[in-house]
Amino acid sequence: MSGIRGRNTKPELLVRSLLHRQGFRFRLHVRELPGRPDIVLPKHRAAIFVHGCFWHGHDCPLFKLPGTRTDFWRNKIDRNRANDLKARERLLSAGWRVAVVWECALRGSQGTDIEGVAQRLAGWLRSDNREAQIRK
Repeated sequence: MSGIRGRNTKPELLVRSLLHRQGFRFRLHVRELPGRPDIVLPKHRAAIFVHGCFWHGHDCPLFKLPGTRTDFWRNKIDRNRANDLKARERLLSAGWRVAVVWECALRGSQGTDIEGVAQRLAGWLRSDNREAQIRK
């Protein structure tokens, strides 16, 4: 597990690239914000989390609870989910807008519509919606 990165993952780099190509400028991993969002767009008062489906227990084909040490993994993933919820609620109550981009939206066996993800994310940033979930 020491080789697992918490930031600058492939899905995160892809989302950053998509946003940058569309002209959005952002900050990364802002420590002062709850949950330390992966991408922060201060101009739009928006925080974006790029979640790995396994680590955050997403209900999709990319998530499968390991067959060994299941209690450990269930507890770890449940803690991650609780931390995600707490960070999201604190950001929303502080007036920030929050989006979650799931790994399954960016990759998968059926091929992905990366430009569609970019358009949905850009549309959300330009809207007044407080929350967004981009998933497969």
